This record gives sequence, structure tokens and C-alpha cells, in this order.
Amino acid sequence: MTDPTAARLPGPRAAALEPPPERMEAAPTGGDLGRHVTRGFWETFEGEAARTGLLTIARRLPAIVRQVWGTAWRADRRAAVLVAALQLVSAAMASAGLLAGLGVMQKVFAGGATQERIRAALPALALVAVLLMLRAVVDTGISYWQAGLGPRVRQQLEGEFLALTGRVELAAVDDPTWADEVRRAHDRGLYYAKDSIDKTIELASAVLALLGAAGVLGLLHPVLLVLLLAAVVPKGAASVHSIRTGYLSAVRQSSLRRRMMHFAWVLYERDTAAELRVSTAQEALLAEYHSLSARITGEEVALGKHQARAAATGRTLGGIGMFATYAALAWMLGAGWMPLATGGAAYLAIQASQSALLRVVIAGHRVFENALWVEDLNRFEESCRARLPRTGAPAPETVKTITVSDVHFAYPQGKQALHGVSLTLEAGKKYAFVGANGSGKSTLSRILAGLYEPTAGTVAWDGVDVRTFDAATLTGRVALVLQDPGHWPLSALANVTIGSGSVTTADPERALRAVTATGADRVIAALDQRWQTVLSPQFEGGAELSDGNWSKVACARGLYQQAPVLLMDEPTASMDPLAEDRLFRAVLDEYAGPDTITVLVSHRLGPATACDRVFVFDEGRIVEGGSHRELMELGGAYARMFDIQAAAYRTPAPPAAASSGR
Repeated sequence: MTDPTAARLPGPRAAALEPPPERMEAAPTGGDLGRHVTRGFWETFEGEAARTGLLTIARRLPAIVRQVWGTAWRADRRAAVLVAALQLVSAAMASAGLLAGLGVMQKVFAGGATQERIRAALPALALVAVLLMLRAVVDTGISYWQAGLGPRVRQQLEGEFLALTGRVELAAVDDPTWADEVRRAHDRGLYYAKDSIDKTIELASAVLALLGAAGVLGLLHPVLLVLLLAAVVPKGAASVHSIRTGYLSAVRQSSLRRRMMHFAWVLYERDTAAELRVSTAQEALLAEYHSLSARITGEEVALGKHQARAAATGRTLGGIGMFATYAALAWMLGAGWMPLATGGAAYLAIQASQSALLRVVIAGHRVFENALWVEDLNRFEESCRARLPRTGAPAPETVKTITVSDVHFAYPQGKQALHGVSLTLEAGKKYAFVGANGSGKSTLSRILAGLYEPTAGTVAWDGVDVRTFDAATLTGRVALVLQDPGHWPLSALANVTIGSGSVTTADPERALRAVTATGADRVIAALDQRWQTVLSPQFEGGAELSDGNWSKVACARGLYQQAPVLLMDEPTASMDPLAEDRLFRAVLDEYAGPDTITVLVSHRLGPATACDRVFVFDEGRIVEGGSHRELMELGGAYARMFDIQAAAYRTPAPPAAASSGR
């Protein structure tokens, strides 16, 4: 017998899928995976840094240092001032130590008896010793204050970052571009912002040390300073080349590493643990991991050899330059251009200048590399500030009528979700939004909750456009319960009260009433520590809830808010029929009071029968509206859906008895 409802069921939405090939690789294997997998967010500026030369670094360093220390100034002014001042003092002491060393050399290599020369050098030698001890004290002070400055910078940056990202409009979070940017800013921007403090301190220390040593060397003989550049620049260039090559290698490897980490994650993450253990997937996953790991190892070995060759070249050229410097010094001494005592001091100054100049080159490149990520973090935060919810007058604590007028809405990806929706909701009445998945009913519920702003059209509370209200207070006046609620790793009580803005305080009677209405009371009563139990098995003493029990807790969270607007968007999808019936009875009979606008969003039509008015959505439009009875009499889309669902619950008639042939 033909099923009478079959003709009303929709047909397939797409052409049939062809069979897959018998064999294919789990991931691309030829060449650079970056051609096949979208480049990771961490690559964005590594390539730029890898192609950056010393002149670019030198031009941008002043602005970079100002930017980094502006952050340090905001985080801890005293520490920033003390670190900067002590760096100057330390550098001055280093220069004074070199000059005092010159005095020692002049006395030791002067004419006369040895004992007399040594006695004459003792005051200068004592000064050197005092300067060394004082500099040690100053450097200890730098380390002390620097140790506190970095964490305070991190604290401030992370606090600002989380305050922004937690408040941006929901449309931003739905934007794939924003999703990439927030991870890049969090993983790289915050890390390098904190790390930049240490790196700029190292750069400042190197620059000051270089100025002091070079100043002494220039006083002794300017030619030595010029020759010293020829000795140090090759080493610095080799160091920068090695850093640049390492970043280029990271770009080539990044997609490989991301793929490899995916295979690693599924071997230990909790979400895949159960299925992994009831299948034979481990060996296959490990084989893919080892294959990718071997390719990365090969890349790293090649990189190490290349960097070793570059370092050898730099050391060779630097050695030639250093030989030329010392040869010139020896020639000056032999020709009588420079006294022996001055030559000894020049040797010390050459050593100090060589070390400082090499530190400047390396530290400058690192500061610039860090600053690229800090600038990216700043740009991201500016974009977040531009996408913060609007501010305005506080939303009213009660609402009598919500009017939706010709509302359109498109998601950031361009999908048009609503096409000119209009309706009116009144306090004291119960409404149902029904329709197929993707018909727009959930999108409208989020617009009503203030999470999205219409692309066109208006939503008004008692005749006032909600765009004139402060967005935070508007969302606080709406209790929205979602099909996939947040699983907060907090206590059971905090999971009930968090929607009202607190995780530590509660109204006991109000909380008990909410959990009793949804059936969550029996869930919490079965927990080891009841209200105090942390709802996450990954914490000591924590508990794991089923999806259905999480829905009960989430519904209790919405009821606990006691908001003038209650929106329940498919909250019972994972509940059993008895729990669903109990919840909707409690919501419609107890919580849907005369001052509350109650909206149930569902593709299951049972609860709609008890609502005052039902709106039927289809492809972003309202195609029908009325009471259950009116819509059934209309015989349209709602009636067809209801009949199909009702038919699934009817007991099929027993098959007719076979004819006996009489």
C-alpha cells in the first residue's frame, strides 16, 4: 500500500554522489603542502620578516621601540623608568670601566721601576673594581625590575585582549576572517608583545654598550673603529641570514606541521578518545604522523646544515676582518703611532665593541620580528573596537510589545538568512517559530536577543528602535536558551546562575525553582557534591553530563534569569519525550506569565499546539501565521508538517489476514 505522506516529502537536494576511489592519500604528499592546504595564520608575517634586510630594520627600530615601551609605560611606569634609567647607568659604568682600564694600562706600561708602576696603577685598578661591583648591583636591579615588568605587560595585554574579544558583536565571531585573526593575535601577538620587552631591553643594553666601547675606541684611534665594522658585519649578516632562512623554512613546513599536529591531537584528545579505542585507527594515524614527521625532520636537517655553512662563512670573513684590525693595531704600535699602554686599552675596547655590535645586529632583527606581531595585535584590537556592540540608553526592564518590521539579515559569508520578516509579539502570550532547518527561525531569535542587528528593517520595543538601547543591557533583558548550550567547566550552581551575571552568588529559592521546572533538580541531586560539583570530567571530582542533562541545566539557566523575553531555541532536541513534555509544561504554565514574551523555536510541532500563535518559516520568510487550530484548518505548510510528524507516532494497522482460498 502506498504511504499517503510520501508524496508530500521533499525530494533529494543534490545529485547522487559518485563512489570514491579505492585508494587516496590522507593528505597531499608532493612538494609543499602549502599549495594544497590554506596557509596557517602563523605564517602571515614570518615571510615578511624573512625577506627583511638590515636597512629596513634600522629605519623602523625607533618607532618599534617607542611602541613597545609605550605598552610598558602603561603596564608599570615605575618599573619601566627604573629599567631604562638603570640601563643608562650600567652603560655609563661600562664606559667608565674601559677608561679606568686605560688608566691602568698607562700606569703599568709607563717607565720606571715595576713596583712604582704597580703602586701608581692601584688607584685606577681600585676604581675598575668598584665600577665592576657597582655595575653588578645595577644589573641586578635591572633584572629585578625587568622580572616584574614582563608579567605586568602580559597581564595588561591579555586583559585588554579578552575584554575586547569577549564583547565583539556576534557577527564578528561568525566571520571566518575574524576567527583566523583572533587566533593569530592570541597565539603570536600576545606572546611577542610580552617578549618584546625583554628583546628591546637587550637591544638597548647592546646599543649603549656599543656606544660606550666605540666611543673609547674612537678616542684611541678612529681607524680601529672602521676596521672593527669589517670584522663584525660579516658575522652579523650571517646571523641575520640564518634567522631569515629559519623563517623561510618555517613557512615551507607550516602546513606540514599543522597536518602532523592534527594527527597527534586525535590520538590524545578526549573528543576522539572513545571512538579511537573502539576502532583500529591508531596504527593508521600513527603511520601518517610518522610520515609527516619524517619530512619535517628532513627539512630541519637541511636547514641546520645550511645555517652551519652560513655561520662558517660569516666567521671566516669576520676572522679576516678581525685579523686586519689587530694587524693595524700592531702596525700602529710598531710604527710608534700609539703607545703600548694605549694599545692594550684598544685591545679591550675592540673586544667590547665587537661583542656589543654583534648583539646589536641580532637583537635589532629580533625586535623587528617581534614588532611585526605586536603591530598585527594592535590592528586586530582596533578592528575589535570598531565592532563592539553599540552603547546608548539602558533597555527598559519590561516590554509590552516587540514589533519586527521588514527585517532582512545576511551572514558575513554572504548567505541571506531573512527576507523581509514582519511580526508582532505581545507580553503574556506564547509564540512558536517553526519550520525546516535553515528556514531562518533561529536567526530571528538571535536578532530578537540583540546578538545580531538586521541588515535592513527594524526591531522595536514598545515603539522604540532597539538600536537606541545599550546592547549589553538589551541582551540582559532576554533569556536565550540554545540547542547547543555552553558547557561551562564551573560548578552546577554557577552553570545555573551564569546567565544572570554571577558564578559565585545565587538566589537559592529562585535557583531551586528553575532546576525543578526543567528536571535538572534530579540531575544535580545525583552528583557527588550536588550544587558544588564541577561539570567537567577533566577536573578533580568533576562530573560528565549527557547532552539531555546539559539541556536541562541550560533551560534552568534561562528560567533563572526571569527576563521579560524568554527565547527557547530547540532546547529539547536531545531530551527524551517525557523530559521535553515536563519542560514545556513548566515553561508554558509557570514561567510564561502576563509580563513575559515567550517564544519557542522548534521544528517539532508538539509544543506549538499550546502556543497562542505560530509563525511558519520557509527560506527566510514567514509563510503562515495563526493559532494551531487556524493553521490546521488552513491546510497549508504547517498542516502538512503536523500530519507527517503525527503519522510517525501512530501505531500502524496490522496486516490484513491472508485469503483462505475458499
